[in-house]
Amino acid sequence: MSTTPPEQPTTPQQPGGGYGGSGPNVNFNLAALMPTPGNAELVVYMLATIFIAIIALASDRVDAPAFVTAFTFFTVAYLLSRGIAKASRVLER
Repeated sequence: MSTTPPEQPTTPQQPGGGYGGSGPNVNFNLAALMPTPGNAELVVYMLATIFIAIIALASDRVDAPAFVTAFTFFTVAYLLSRGIAKASRVLER
């Protein structure tokens, strides 16, 4: 009598495509995905602009040049905040 172990069942391999692979090699780097459009800075920016526009229309103390100055300040602050937020998400390789 022989003491050889029984043969192990083999799983059928699907034919590979491409460069000798056995199927698609999908590697999702979820940490590198950018957030969905829309953010808190944009909401604050829009609300501040609308607030200053309402004050400029209702008050005699805030005129068009003051509105433009405030709008410019809020725009620069918003762009800087977005630049800092995006710079923190840069992937180092």
